[in-house]
Amino acid sequence: MLNTYFECGRYRFPMKVQNTGSSKTVFKPLVMGILNVTPDSFSDGGKFQSLDHAITHAEQMIEDGVDIIDIGGESSRPGANPLPVEEELKRVIPLVYALRDCGKPISIDTYKPEVMREAIIAGADMINDIRGFASPESRKAVADSDVGLCVMHMQKSPDTMQLQPSYQDVTQEIIGFLRERCDQLIDAGVEKNRLTIDPGFGFGKTLEHNMQLLQNIGLMQDELGIPLLAGMSRKTMIGAITEKPIERRMAGSLAAALAAMAQGARIVRVHDVAETVDAIRVWHAAHTFSKTSAMTQI
Repeated sequence: MLNTYFECGRYRFPMKVQNTGSSKTVFKPLVMGILNVTPDSFSDGGKFQSLDHAITHAEQMIEDGVDIIDIGGESSRPGANPLPVEEELKRVIPLVYALRDCGKPISIDTYKPEVMREAIIAGADMINDIRGFASPESRKAVADSDVGLCVMHMQKSPDTMQLQPSYQDVTQEIIGFLRERCDQLIDAGVEKNRLTIDPGFGFGKTLEHNMQLLQNIGLMQDELGIPLLAGMSRKTMIGAITEKPIERRMAGSLAAALAAMAQGARIVRVHDVAETVDAIRVWHAAHTFSKTSAMTQI
């Protein structure tokens, strides 16, 4: 059974449909906005490298209706090389301090225990780990805190993940991986309601693997009883389907987010916050609108 709430540091988010009085009920997903402070990210590398530019972009996302801001200091694009810990700290920690009182949860996209610890001290509410808290050190870094955690699946590492990814049954293998990692975190002292899962679209997957996972979001979420985060924004899978370059993948990304929501995803991680928020509002209204609410508009 899916957790009723996602505990995310200073914030608590409902993860089940709230009773609106309508016979039609559907969950309205959270929007996680991407804030990369890197010179080499696949989509927006270098755009928000300076602290002032990053803060301005975060403020715009807040105005646009973002629910969670996800800060990334190291690129995880296919073929990316690891970043030294000191450089990642230099990029993200000042931004956490600057945004920690912005009224929205601050997430840090990192797999390094040292960065996790410093980010939590600085005021982060969530840790988003592309390596799924693989090391005992990473689990120890977060266990005694109250931050929310996103456990992601990745086959191999960013520099090798897209070199002939292979699975016997991609959905079942990822369910098994995520179950094992979540159990390890719970054994380390993490409460289950602090967890979210991410199948890792594009992280060691072909287009066929990604589409199978998209179609099985509900299955993965139900099997594990943990809210699922879907991140497909502007990724290669969108380009492969639309035959569009990165800068022209917004429409395809919105469609992917809506498809994930239709399958039950609780969080969508996106670059285009304003457009996604609008799309969700219309999608949610289409599923919940009633004659009673129509009369109140007249």
